[in-house]
Amino acid sequence: MIAVGGASVRSMIDGLAGVLVFTSKDRFPEMRDFYVDVLGLTPRSDRFGFVNFEFGTQRLTVAVHSELAEANRDPLHIMINLRCNDVESAYAAAMERGAAALRPPQSEKWGGKIATLQDPDGNIVQLMQLP
Repeated sequence: MIAVGGASVRSMIDGLAGVLVFTSKDRFPEMRDFYVDVLGLTPRSDRFGFVNFEFGTQRLTVAVHSELAEANRDPLHIMINLRCNDVESAYAAAMERGAAALRPPQSEKWGGKIATLQDPDGNIVQLMQLP
């Protein structure tokens, strides 16, 4: 482990601040609508090219990046896990609003339940119910 001034970097990290998902200018409206209208997340900040959502001290942000021109070609690079109390109901509501399903809700060996969706850029989004 690399130490900085005698302390490990890990000892200086006290949590996850958030996740930033970049998209193109042309694809931003569809991405924004997926997280706001399909998943029903309430924006903390919402303007063209930038929308973010707050979960306690953590944030999920979708923003335009000038170097991106198309959807994610390899969606396995990122997976967004959204904790929810009732996976079946959340999944059903997302399906009613046009979400692309990759896997319906299923119980996991570790005691939780997961349903898997795909956002308009091809990123994997999981609805996760913890045990």
